[in-house]
Amino acid sequence: MNQPIPSITVLQLHIPTPTGKNPIHPVLLRDEDGYTLVDTGMIGQFAELESTLEDLNVSLSDIKRVILTHQDMDHIGNLGALLDAIPGLEVWAHADEIPYVTGAQPLIKFTPERRAMLPAPVLALADQLLMQLPEINISRTLADGDILPLQGGTQVIHTPGHTPGHLCLYFGEQQFLLAADELRVVDDELVGPAPPATPDMPEALRSLKKLTGLKLNKVLCYHGGEYTQNPEKRIAELAENPEEA
Repeated sequence: MNQPIPSITVLQLHIPTPTGKNPIHPVLLRDEDGYTLVDTGMIGQFAELESTLEDLNVSLSDIKRVILTHQDMDHIGNLGALLDAIPGLEVWAHADEIPYVTGAQPLIKFTPERRAMLPAPVLALADQLLMQLPEINISRTLADGDILPLQGGTQVIHTPGHTPGHLCLYFGEQQFLLAADELRVVDDELVGPAPPATPDMPEALRSLKKLTGLKLNKVLCYHGGEYTQNPEKRIAELAENPEEA
């Protein structure tokens, strides 16, 4: 008999870059009512996402909802494909991201310069996703301080700056922070958001203060993976000395 997968499973997908494959880390949550996928990966990664789930004995139909930490293309890239594949899939997002996720406003960072960097087949998938955005129905609007009925109570922490509605998730029972792009792991050290990809860096650095005081065993960064070397202390250092971030 197959053993059930852990309640929180960190996935790894790979974005091809000129210097090699860059790993990113969506997260799969298992609860009694089904599975929740936090972020969907980059456009063009749907087959890899589906294969990764199959390796865990999870089918697409097992996924009940998607939580979007924010609007960036490497986080929403497979949303359209998932909605096509899973009838009734719920989409949860912070209120400040909804105008972008639903196409009412253009994605902040999907600029002509970024479009020009994409291979033609990937750009075609991106344009297909952008055409789908106005049809997306947000099932639940998330707000700072919400406690979600997942993993024994999951806290929503609004951390604007990287995008207006960027959010982190705190799993209190596991003392685990899903930091999305508010934090990164670079050369085995926990650091702040990437300045070139963060339009309001001062606001993003102020948001670090909202992550202090959490009881933490582990932080997961979408870029860089897990950090377990006294994350509470390191986050406090970054919040107190933002120039180090």
